[in-house]
Amino acid sequence: MGDEELTAIIQAVRERARFGPARSVAQNGSPAFEGVTVPDLTPLLHARDAAEAKVAAIGTVNPRPPGLKNSIAQGFKKLIARMLDWHIREQVEFNRATMACVQASLEALTELSRGVSALAAYHKQFYEETVNREREIDRRIREDFSGPIQELIDVRRHWAEWRPAFEERRNQSEIHLLRTVSELQAAFQHRVTILEQSFRESMREQHGNYAAALAQTTAEIHTQLAKDFERVRGEYEAVMREMEALIHRELRVLRQKQASTVAVAAAASLPTASPAPMTIEWMRFADAFRGPEDEIRERQKRHARRFTGTANEILDIGCGRGEFLEAARGLHLVARGIDLSEESVALCRNKGLAAEQADLFAYLEAAPDRSFGGAFCCQVVEHLPPEKVPVLIRLLGAKLRQGSLVAIETPNPECLAIFATHFYIDPTHTRPVPAALLRFYLEEAGFGSIEVERLAPAAEAIPALKELPANVVEALFGGLDYAIFARKL
Repeated sequence: MGDEELTAIIQAVRERARFGPARSVAQNGSPAFEGVTVPDLTPLLHARDAAEAKVAAIGTVNPRPPGLKNSIAQGFKKLIARMLDWHIREQVEFNRATMACVQASLEALTELSRGVSALAAYHKQFYEETVNREREIDRRIREDFSGPIQELIDVRRHWAEWRPAFEERRNQSEIHLLRTVSELQAAFQHRVTILEQSFRESMREQHGNYAAALAQTTAEIHTQLAKDFERVRGEYEAVMREMEALIHRELRVLRQKQASTVAVAAAASLPTASPAPMTIEWMRFADAFRGPEDEIRERQKRHARRFTGTANEILDIGCGRGEFLEAARGLHLVARGIDLSEESVALCRNKGLAAEQADLFAYLEAAPDRSFGGAFCCQVVEHLPPEKVPVLIRLLGAKLRQGSLVAIETPNPECLAIFATHFYIDPTHTRPVPAALLRFYLEEAGFGSIEVERLAPAAEAIPALKELPANVVEALFGGLDYAIFARKL
């Protein structure tokens, strides 16, 4: 055996060792698992062997029988082959590179076939284990649930037989339950009715007893209060009568002393001296003809409300018993009063009101300009001489702040009833001031937004006036008093 044949045998063994598993896999067509196939590499191997045989024969001369001709021919062919070696060298190298590439592809495909075979074997094993596991689970399920399933089958088979009896028993139970509930409800309603009647009778009896006891107690309390009130009232009236008698005696003594002093001074002075003032108890006079303090205070509240929002001090000219000052205090307004009567000022101060004795003209002339936030003058201008009224209005115009309100109340001369009732009762009245004249004075002094309000209708004080025609009553017998309001411009 020559070297070439030995080399060819060794190469064949190597090839079989390298591609044996791939060929066996390709021959079977399925490596280890159904549905997984690998390519058949046998045709590619045969083509590779044929190509390699051709590559190995390049540059050789076909053998011929020995002899001279053969030797000459072989020599000639070898010479030509050596001469063409430069021409076919590149082709030989290309053929060898191509075969190397084919060889590498075969090796890669062989490795791929091996991997696919291993993967198929793994999946086949996993599939067999999964099938075995599912069979085991199915067996266990059948063993564990065969009894309950059989029972369900039996129940389903006998359900048609049991259903009528079951429905009948259910209906009977439902009827019994409803009847029992109805009986219980009727019994409960009866008990509730009995309890309600008993409760109502008990509450009615208790209410009657309570009402009787309350009425008896109330009657006893009313009787006792009436007795106590009569006793206290008698004691109070007795004390007040004693105090009034004492005060009147003291005032009478003071007036007599003052009258004697004035008489002595008048006798010592010129014969034309002014007469002594009237010795009238003005507090009793106000109670008798002006009206009770509570009534006058309620009337003054209407005027005091117009001063709501005034921050500065309000001046009450002729404050008297202080009804307006009390109304202003109730509305949280700052107000001060002046009056000629010492008794009136003392009474206001006893009530905790700010008041002082002063002549209104002297007080206003001494006050700084624009120092007051408002002015109130009730039943005063009819006491002044006619020439003093415009002086008073001009002083108010000078002493009030801009936008301040002035309110003046006085008898209404447009109502004829005042001359037959209360105007001439006061001996210090000079003459009434018409509203038109007072409006003129206010306009001349720099006031505007003038408003006149009629007060105390005469028909209420004199019922006989209601028999007259309405237009006559309105024209001649309107309000006994009027109030005029104006603001400083």
